[in-house]
Amino acid sequence: MEAAPRGGASRRQNGGAVTAPRISTVMWPMQSWPEAGELWRRAEELGFHHAWVYDHLAWRGTTPWYDAYTTMAAAAAVTSRIRLGTLVTSPNFRHPVPTAHAIRTIDHVSGGRLTIGIGSGGTRRQSDAGVLGGDEWTPRERADRFAEWVGLLDRVLRGPETTSEGAFYTARDVLSGPGCVQRPRVPFVIAGDGPRGMRLAARYGSGWVTSAHGDGAEPFDIVRERLARLGEACEAEGRAPADRVLLTGFNGEPWLASAEAFADLAGRYAELGITEIALHWPRPGTPWDADMKVFEEIAAQGR
Repeated sequence: MEAAPRGGASRRQNGGAVTAPRISTVMWPMQSWPEAGELWRRAEELGFHHAWVYDHLAWRGTTPWYDAYTTMAAAAAVTSRIRLGTLVTSPNFRHPVPTAHAIRTIDHVSGGRLTIGIGSGGTRRQSDAGVLGGDEWTPRERADRFAEWVGLLDRVLRGPETTSEGAFYTARDVLSGPGCVQRPRVPFVIAGDGPRGMRLAARYGSGWVTSAHGDGAEPFDIVRERLARLGEACEAEGRAPADRVLLTGFNGEPWLASAEAFADLAGRYAELGITEIALHWPRPGTPWDADMKVFEEIAAQGR
């Protein structure tokens, strides 16, 4: 997951056909072990590029709900090829220093198969932001915190020693040996649809992620507009994340209606520049339910 040249990555190869996006899945950290381990192994068998997992203390009242990092460490031990990652980790309840320690450890457990999705996080009314108490962060403070958080996480993972006194986070004589398996550090995929988030993605990210969720506009138009703004941020920073990940399942598009419907949508988004499609693992009785046979047929398209 290397950075692309400034201005953004084209999906056309040698002036010819558009490259098909990679296909990944989003796992639900709801099953106890060893049942959960069987699902992660199945995701690998199906050929998914990434198996992502949400990083929350709780999510929309769902129980049980297990820790993302512990889950990824366990999943790393029962798989050997599939990449693992959070979608996304945020400052809502994680400090950059212990988070970097966990990231580095799982990178070693997995043999260098970890990607960390990161974002600024939701508000306390919508997520676990308020679980630890304290006042609501203003939008400006949330953006400021996230920028400092990403920068410090980057420094600690690169190591070998970090001291920082920021407005929100402190690190003193943090040792990072032996470093990550992946050099110079584990890749970041950054969620950010606003100007500052996109600048952070351009500056630090190996990838950028969006859900194509917005008010009123068609999802395709939302992604096209956001990619245009991402391109401007990349021009300003002089580099660009090579990967553009589309998290599906939040805007009514029929991604899992059939293998043909998936192929049509994936092709359209690939034309825009999307390089990876993330599909939720089917979950009965929820908006993310789907025919498992269709899901497996779609996974086969990415092999």
